[in-house]
Amino acid sequence: MPESFKTRINRWMYNFYPVYRRTGARIVYIDDSWREVRVSLPLRIRTRNYYGTISGISMFGAVDPIYMVMLIKLLGPKYVVWDKEATIYFKKPGKTKLTARFFLDDGELDSIRHALETESSLIKTYQIDLVDTKETVCATVDKVIHIRKKITDYHQLLRENR
Repeated sequence: MPESFKTRINRWMYNFYPVYRRTGARIVYIDDSWREVRVSLPLRIRTRNYYGTISGISMFGAVDPIYMVMLIKLLGPKYVVWDKEATIYFKKPGKTKLTARFFLDDGELDSIRHALETESSLIKTYQIDLVDTKETVCATVDKVIHIRKKITDYHQLLRENR
């Protein structure tokens, strides 16, 4: 599905945001429905480490906020979404441009909403592969996301914090 004008503006804003911009990565595509996002991380002087390959911090920074932002957009204002933890596994040095694809389907979103009808919060783990131009996986990142419904009742908040 092509990008809409609105998601293109969002993509430009995220790419211009100083914290994300410093990673050296760029969001290259946001699906109109926010169900798919693609990221590109080129090998440049800013992303290069001592060995001349893409640095691990650039790899991690490129994928760090994406699933959280996607879930915030897709679930809407009735839910709170936070990054909880992440682990990166380096498999091969990144010697060329790396790309990552993030995808959430309707089934995943429905299962989150359904689980939060009976539970107060939910922990989800998503795995992202950073692949080079030959489709070789150079790094895998496990993102752990905390999701809960927004609490609007003060008494409910007190009960949950006991």
